Amino acid sequence: MDISTTSHVTATTDRRSVGRTVRAYVALTKPRVLELLLVTTVPVMILAQGGLPDLWLIFATVIGGSLSAGSAAAFNMYLDRDIDAHMQRTENRPLVTGEVSPRGALVFAWTLAAVSTVWLWAFTNPLAAGLSAGAIFFYVVIYTMILKRRTEQNIVWGGIAGCFPVLIGWSAVTGSLSWAPFILFALVFLWTPPHYWPLSMKYAAQYEEVDVPMLGATRSGSQVGLQVILYAWATVACSLLLIPVASMGLVYSVSALVFGGWFIYESHRLYSRAVRGGEPRPMRVFHASITYLTLLFVAIAVDPLLPF
Repeated sequence: MDISTTSHVTATTDRRSVGRTVRAYVALTKPRVLELLLVTTVPVMILAQGGLPDLWLIFATVIGGSLSAGSAAAFNMYLDRDIDAHMQRTENRPLVTGEVSPRGALVFAWTLAAVSTVWLWAFTNPLAAGLSAGAIFFYVVIYTMILKRRTEQNIVWGGIAGCFPVLIGWSAVTGSLSWAPFILFALVFLWTPPHYWPLSMKYAAQYEEVDVPMLGATRSGSQVGLQVILYAWATVACSLLLIPVASMGLVYSVSALVFGGWFIYESHRLYSRAVRGGEPRPMRVFHASITYLTLLFVAIAVDPLLPF
Protein backbone atom coordinates (compact mmCIF):
# COMPACT_ATOMS: atom_id res chain seq x y z
CA MET A 1 0.00 0.00 0.00
CA ASP A 2 1.56 3.34 -1.07
CA ILE A 3 1.63 6.53 1.00
CA SER A 4 -1.30 8.18 -0.81
CA THR A 5 -3.51 5.16 -0.25
CA THR A 6 -2.55 5.00 3.42
CA SER A 7 -3.31 8.71 3.85
CA HIS A 8 -6.68 8.28 2.17
CA VAL A 9 -7.61 5.36 4.45
CA THR A 10 -6.47 7.32 7.52
CA ALA A 11 -8.51 10.37 6.50
CA THR A 12 -11.58 8.24 5.85
CA THR A 13 -11.19 6.53 9.22
CA ASP A 14 -10.79 9.90 10.96
CA ARG A 15 -13.94 11.25 9.30
CA ARG A 16 -15.89 8.19 10.36
CA SER A 17 -14.55 8.53 13.89
CA VAL A 18 -15.55 12.20 14.04
CA GLY A 19 -18.95 11.31 12.63
CA ARG A 20 -19.49 8.65 15.29
CA THR A 21 -18.46 11.06 18.02
CA VAL A 22 -20.82 13.76 16.80
CA ARG A 23 -23.69 11.27 16.59
CA ALA A 24 -22.89 10.05 20.11
CA TYR A 25 -23.06 13.57 21.55
CA VAL A 26 -26.29 14.24 19.65
CA ALA A 27 -27.69 11.03 21.15
CA LEU A 28 -26.98 12.44 24.61
CA THR A 29 -29.65 15.09 23.95
CA LYS A 30 -32.38 12.47 23.38
CA PRO A 31 -33.48 13.86 19.98
CA ARG A 32 -36.88 12.15 20.13
CA VAL A 33 -37.69 14.07 23.29
CA LEU A 34 -36.87 17.28 21.42
CA GLU A 35 -39.76 16.51 19.08
CA LEU A 36 -42.13 16.95 22.02
CA LEU A 37 -40.49 20.29 22.71
CA LEU A 38 -41.35 21.49 19.21
CA VAL A 39 -44.88 20.13 19.41
CA THR A 40 -45.65 22.01 22.62
CA THR A 41 -43.61 25.21 22.20
CA VAL A 42 -44.47 26.58 18.75
CA PRO A 43 -48.28 26.17 18.99
CA VAL A 44 -48.28 27.95 22.35
CA MET A 45 -46.33 30.83 20.81
CA ILE A 46 -48.96 31.13 18.08
CA LEU A 47 -51.73 31.09 20.68
CA ALA A 48 -49.96 33.75 22.76
CA GLN A 49 -49.53 35.97 19.71
CA GLY A 50 -53.05 35.36 18.42
CA GLY A 51 -51.43 34.68 15.07
CA LEU A 52 -47.99 33.89 13.69
CA PRO A 53 -45.19 35.41 15.81
CA ASP A 54 -42.00 36.83 14.35
CA LEU A 55 -40.17 33.93 12.70
CA TRP A 56 -36.86 34.92 14.28
CA LEU A 57 -38.47 34.75 17.73
CA ILE A 58 -39.81 31.28 16.99
CA PHE A 59 -36.38 30.17 15.78
CA ALA A 60 -34.59 31.68 18.79
CA THR A 61 -37.03 30.10 21.24
CA VAL A 62 -36.85 26.67 19.64
CA ILE A 63 -33.04 26.74 19.51
CA GLY A 64 -32.77 27.86 23.12
CA GLY A 65 -35.36 25.37 24.28
CA SER A 66 -33.67 22.55 22.37
CA LEU A 67 -30.30 23.33 23.94
CA SER A 68 -31.95 23.43 27.36
CA ALA A 69 -33.73 20.10 26.89
CA GLY A 70 -30.54 18.59 25.48
CA SER A 71 -28.65 19.71 28.56
CA ALA A 72 -31.19 18.09 30.90
CA ALA A 73 -31.06 14.86 28.89
CA ALA A 74 -27.27 14.77 28.96
CA PHE A 75 -27.21 15.31 32.74
CA ASN A 76 -29.80 12.53 33.05
CA MET A 77 -27.68 10.07 31.05
CA TYR A 78 -24.60 11.00 33.08
CA LEU A 79 -26.38 10.37 36.39
CA ASP A 80 -28.17 7.22 35.22
CA ARG A 81 -25.24 5.57 33.43
CA ASP A 82 -25.00 2.89 36.11
CA ILE A 83 -28.56 1.62 35.64
CA ASP A 84 -28.60 2.27 31.88
CA ALA A 85 -25.92 -0.39 31.50
CA HIS A 86 -28.27 -3.04 32.93
CA MET A 87 -31.41 -2.20 30.93
CA GLN A 88 -31.94 -3.47 27.40
CA ARG A 89 -33.85 -0.30 26.54
CA THR A 90 -30.86 1.91 27.37
CA GLU A 91 -27.83 -0.35 26.93
CA ASN A 92 -26.81 1.37 23.67
CA ARG A 93 -26.64 4.87 25.10
CA PRO A 94 -23.27 6.60 24.46
CA LEU A 95 -22.08 6.54 28.07
CA VAL A 96 -22.77 2.81 28.30
CA THR A 97 -21.02 1.91 25.05
CA GLY A 98 -18.07 4.15 25.89
CA GLU A 99 -18.46 6.41 22.85
CA VAL A 100 -18.63 9.36 25.26
CA SER A 101 -16.72 9.56 28.53
CA PRO A 102 -18.49 10.59 31.76
CA ARG A 103 -16.35 13.72 31.93
CA GLY A 104 -17.14 14.56 28.32
CA ALA A 105 -20.87 14.14 28.92
CA LEU A 106 -20.78 16.31 32.05
CA VAL A 107 -18.88 19.11 30.32
CA PHE A 108 -21.27 18.88 27.38
CA ALA A 109 -24.32 19.06 29.67
CA TRP A 110 -23.02 22.12 31.57
CA THR A 111 -22.07 23.83 28.30
CA LEU A 112 -25.54 23.35 26.84
CA ALA A 113 -27.12 24.62 30.06
CA ALA A 114 -25.03 27.78 30.04
CA VAL A 115 -25.43 28.46 26.33
CA SER A 116 -29.20 27.87 26.37
CA THR A 117 -29.69 30.27 29.28
CA VAL A 118 -27.56 33.00 27.75
CA TRP A 119 -29.17 32.48 24.34
CA LEU A 120 -32.73 32.79 25.62
CA TRP A 121 -31.82 35.78 27.80
CA ALA A 122 -30.25 37.54 24.81
CA PHE A 123 -32.76 36.69 22.09
CA THR A 124 -36.08 36.29 23.96
CA ASN A 125 -36.28 37.68 27.51
CA PRO A 126 -35.07 37.01 31.07
CA LEU A 127 -38.32 35.28 32.09
CA ALA A 128 -37.98 32.66 29.34
CA ALA A 129 -34.33 32.15 30.24
CA GLY A 130 -35.17 31.72 33.92
CA LEU A 131 -37.91 29.21 33.16
CA SER A 132 -35.50 27.26 30.98
CA ALA A 133 -32.92 27.09 33.77
CA GLY A 134 -35.69 26.02 36.15
CA ALA A 135 -36.69 23.19 33.81
CA ILE A 136 -33.12 21.86 33.75
CA PHE A 137 -32.89 22.04 37.55
CA PHE A 138 -36.22 20.28 38.02
CA TYR A 139 -35.43 17.42 35.63
CA VAL A 140 -31.89 16.85 36.86
CA VAL A 141 -32.15 17.45 40.60
CA ILE A 142 -35.80 16.89 41.55
CA TYR A 143 -36.56 14.02 39.16
CA THR A 144 -33.29 12.25 38.33
CA MET A 145 -31.38 12.72 41.59
CA ILE A 146 -34.18 12.74 44.19
CA LEU A 147 -37.40 11.11 42.96
CA LYS A 148 -36.58 8.54 40.28
CA ARG A 149 -35.03 5.87 42.48
CA ARG A 150 -37.08 6.56 45.60
CA THR A 151 -40.79 6.62 44.78
CA GLU A 152 -43.26 5.16 42.29
CA GLN A 153 -44.69 8.66 41.98
CA ASN A 154 -41.41 9.75 40.38
CA ILE A 155 -42.82 10.41 36.93
CA VAL A 156 -45.81 12.33 38.30
CA TRP A 157 -43.80 15.08 39.98
CA GLY A 158 -40.67 14.67 37.91
CA GLY A 159 -42.79 15.14 34.81
CA ILE A 160 -43.20 18.81 35.76
CA ALA A 161 -39.93 19.44 33.95
CA GLY A 162 -41.60 18.50 30.68
CA CYS A 163 -44.32 21.10 31.28
CA PHE A 164 -41.95 24.07 31.18
CA PRO A 165 -41.80 24.44 27.35
CA VAL A 166 -45.37 25.79 27.26
CA LEU A 167 -44.44 28.47 29.80
CA ILE A 168 -41.22 29.27 27.94
CA GLY A 169 -43.04 29.58 24.61
CA TRP A 170 -45.72 31.85 26.06
CA SER A 171 -43.29 34.05 27.97
CA ALA A 172 -41.01 34.38 24.93
CA VAL A 173 -43.88 36.05 23.08
CA THR A 174 -45.53 38.06 25.85
CA GLY A 175 -42.80 38.54 28.45
CA SER A 176 -45.29 37.41 31.09
CA LEU A 177 -47.54 34.52 32.09
CA SER A 178 -51.32 34.18 32.39
CA TRP A 179 -53.97 31.54 33.02
CA ALA A 180 -53.82 30.00 29.52
CA PRO A 181 -50.19 28.78 29.72
CA PHE A 182 -50.77 27.47 33.24
CA ILE A 183 -53.72 25.43 31.98
CA LEU A 184 -51.47 24.01 29.27
CA PHE A 185 -48.82 23.38 31.92
CA ALA A 186 -51.40 21.39 33.90
CA LEU A 187 -52.46 19.58 30.73
CA VAL A 188 -48.94 18.29 30.04
CA PHE A 189 -48.50 17.50 33.75
CA LEU A 190 -51.63 15.32 33.77
CA TRP A 191 -50.77 13.76 30.41
CA THR A 192 -47.28 12.60 31.44
CA PRO A 193 -48.28 9.68 33.76
CA PRO A 194 -50.70 7.99 31.30
CA HIS A 195 -48.05 8.53 28.63
CA TYR A 196 -45.13 7.03 30.56
CA TRP A 197 -46.73 4.41 32.80
CA PRO A 198 -47.66 2.13 29.89
CA LEU A 199 -44.00 2.23 28.85
CA SER A 200 -43.02 1.25 32.38
CA MET A 201 -45.40 -1.72 32.11
CA LYS A 202 -43.59 -2.99 29.02
CA TYR A 203 -40.18 -2.65 30.64
CA ALA A 204 -41.29 -3.63 34.15
CA ALA A 205 -38.76 -6.45 34.48
CA GLN A 206 -35.89 -4.16 33.52
CA TYR A 207 -36.94 -1.52 36.03
CA GLU A 208 -37.21 -4.20 38.71
CA GLU A 209 -33.72 -5.43 37.88
CA VAL A 210 -32.18 -2.01 38.49
CA ASP A 211 -34.46 -1.29 41.48
CA VAL A 212 -36.18 1.76 39.98
CA PRO A 213 -39.76 1.88 41.34
CA MET A 214 -41.67 2.87 38.21
CA LEU A 215 -45.38 2.21 38.73
CA GLY A 216 -45.47 -0.43 36.00
CA ALA A 217 -42.84 -2.39 37.92
CA THR A 218 -44.39 -2.06 41.39
CA ARG A 219 -48.12 -2.52 40.70
CA SER A 220 -50.28 -5.00 38.81
CA GLY A 221 -51.42 -4.32 35.27
CA SER A 222 -54.97 -3.59 36.40
CA GLN A 223 -53.79 -1.10 39.04
CA VAL A 224 -51.61 0.71 36.51
CA GLY A 225 -54.44 0.63 33.98
CA LEU A 226 -56.83 2.25 36.45
CA GLN A 227 -54.36 5.03 37.16
CA VAL A 228 -53.91 5.58 33.42
CA ILE A 229 -57.68 5.93 33.01
CA LEU A 230 -57.97 8.47 35.84
CA TYR A 231 -55.16 10.61 34.51
CA ALA A 232 -56.45 10.36 30.93
CA TRP A 233 -59.86 11.66 32.01
CA ALA A 234 -58.20 14.44 34.00
CA THR A 235 -56.05 15.36 31.00
CA VAL A 236 -59.04 15.67 28.69
CA ALA A 237 -61.02 17.66 31.28
CA CYS A 238 -58.09 20.04 31.64
CA SER A 239 -57.88 20.47 27.86
CA LEU A 240 -61.49 21.65 27.82
CA LEU A 241 -60.71 24.40 30.35
CA LEU A 242 -58.69 26.14 27.67
CA ILE A 243 -61.83 26.77 25.59
CA PRO A 244 -63.34 29.48 27.84
CA VAL A 245 -60.05 30.77 29.25
CA ALA A 246 -58.31 31.35 25.90
CA SER A 247 -61.49 31.83 23.81
CA MET A 248 -60.65 28.83 21.65
CA GLY A 249 -62.66 28.30 18.49
CA LEU A 250 -64.35 25.41 16.74
CA VAL A 251 -61.20 23.66 15.52
CA TYR A 252 -59.69 23.30 18.98
CA SER A 253 -63.00 22.53 20.70
CA VAL A 254 -63.86 19.69 18.33
CA SER A 255 -60.28 18.38 18.40
CA ALA A 256 -60.17 18.36 22.20
CA LEU A 257 -63.39 16.34 22.35
CA VAL A 258 -62.66 13.90 19.51
CA PHE A 259 -58.98 13.22 20.18
CA GLY A 260 -59.58 13.27 23.93
CA GLY A 261 -62.35 10.70 23.57
CA TRP A 262 -60.03 8.47 21.58
CA PHE A 263 -57.27 8.78 24.20
CA ILE A 264 -59.71 7.84 26.95
CA TYR A 265 -60.99 4.90 24.90
CA GLU A 266 -57.46 3.53 24.46
CA SER A 267 -56.84 3.94 28.20
CA HIS A 268 -59.97 1.94 29.01
CA ARG A 269 -58.86 -0.79 26.60
CA LEU A 270 -55.56 -1.10 28.47
CA TYR A 271 -57.40 -1.50 31.78
CA SER A 272 -59.98 -3.95 30.39
CA ARG A 273 -57.33 -6.21 28.90
CA ALA A 274 -55.35 -6.19 32.16
CA VAL A 275 -58.43 -7.02 34.26
CA ARG A 276 -59.37 -9.91 31.97
CA GLY A 277 -55.86 -11.30 32.27
CA GLY A 278 -55.06 -10.78 28.61
CA GLU A 279 -52.12 -9.03 26.99
CA PRO A 280 -52.65 -5.34 27.91
CA ARG A 281 -50.61 -4.04 24.93
CA PRO A 282 -49.32 -0.99 26.83
CA MET A 283 -47.34 0.39 23.90
CA ARG A 284 -50.60 0.99 22.07
CA VAL A 285 -51.55 3.55 24.74
CA PHE A 286 -48.01 4.92 24.82
CA HIS A 287 -48.09 5.71 21.10
CA ALA A 288 -51.72 6.88 21.28
CA SER A 289 -50.76 9.38 23.98
CA ILE A 290 -48.08 10.89 21.74
CA THR A 291 -50.48 11.13 18.82
CA TYR A 292 -53.15 12.68 21.04
CA LEU A 293 -50.88 15.40 22.39
CA THR A 294 -49.46 16.14 18.94
CA LEU A 295 -52.90 16.52 17.34
CA LEU A 296 -54.18 18.60 20.24
CA PHE A 297 -51.29 21.06 19.99
CA VAL A 298 -51.63 21.21 16.21
CA ALA A 299 -55.22 22.29 16.84
CA ILE A 300 -53.92 24.92 19.29
CA ALA A 301 -51.68 26.26 16.53
CA VAL A 302 -54.33 26.21 13.81
CA ASP A 303 -57.21 27.65 15.81
CA PRO A 304 -55.88 31.26 16.19
CA LEU A 305 -55.00 31.39 12.48
CA LEU A 306 -58.58 30.80 11.31
CA PRO A 307 -61.26 33.48 11.05
CA PHE A 308 -63.86 31.45 12.93
